[in-house]
Amino acid sequence: MGYVITIDGPAASGKSSVSREVARRLGWKWVSTGAFYRGLAYVANEEGIKFDDENALVKLSQSPIWSLEMQPERTEVLYHGRQVTDEVGKEHVGMWASRVSALPKVRASLLKNQRDCEKQTHGLVAEGRDCGSVVFPKATLKVYLTADQTQRATRRAQDQGMSVEETEASQRVRDHQDSTRKSAPLQIPENAWVIDTTHLTLDEAVSLIEGRARERVKDQVL
Repeated sequence: MGYVITIDGPAASGKSSVSREVARRLGWKWVSTGAFYRGLAYVANEEGIKFDDENALVKLSQSPIWSLEMQPERTEVLYHGRQVTDEVGKEHVGMWASRVSALPKVRASLLKNQRDCEKQTHGLVAEGRDCGSVVFPKATLKVYLTADQTQRATRRAQDQGMSVEETEASQRVRDHQDSTRKSAPLQIPENAWVIDTTHLTLDEAVSLIEGRARERVKDQVL
C-alpha cells in the first residue's frame, strides 16, 4: 500500500491546482475523483440516460465505452476512445455530476475504481469531495481546503469564462446539493487539516501541504 494525500473541499476552493502541484513536487501520481462522476454524467447525457435512473447509471459506470486515465495535469476522460475531458470540465457537467453523485448505488459502484488508483503508484494525491472521508479514510494526510464564497466564484468564473454572479449562484446550488445529499455528503473528514485559501497564493498553499507531507513520510524515500 502506498502513501495517499487527500485534498477535499467545495468547488473552486483550489483543490485541483493545489493537489496537482503537490503531486508534482513529491513525484507522486494525481487523480481527481470528481472526474469519475463528471465522466459518468457526461456519458449518461450522451447515451440518453436520465440522471435519476440509478440502475442504468450503475450499469453504465462499469461500461467499457468510457474510461479515465491519470495524467499529471488532469484526469482525462475518454468516451468511445475520444478525448472529452474539456467538455467534461464545463460548469453544467459539474451540476449533472452533483446529481449523479447523490445516488448511493452509483457511489458504491465507482468506489472500487477510485480506490484502484492507489494501486498504480507508491504515492497518490487524490482530490475531490469525499476522498478523506470515504474513498481513502486511512490516508497518510487529509487536507480540507475552503475559501470565501465570492473568491471561489471569481476563480471559477475566470476559468469558465462566465460572470461572477452567474457562477456564484450555480456554486451555491451545487454546494447545497453536495452537502445535503444522503450518501457521502461534502464534509470535513475526521482528523483533516483545514486550510482557508482565500488569502493564500498557490505556492503558499502548496508549500504548506508539501511540508506536512514530507514530515509524515520523512523516514521513507519520496
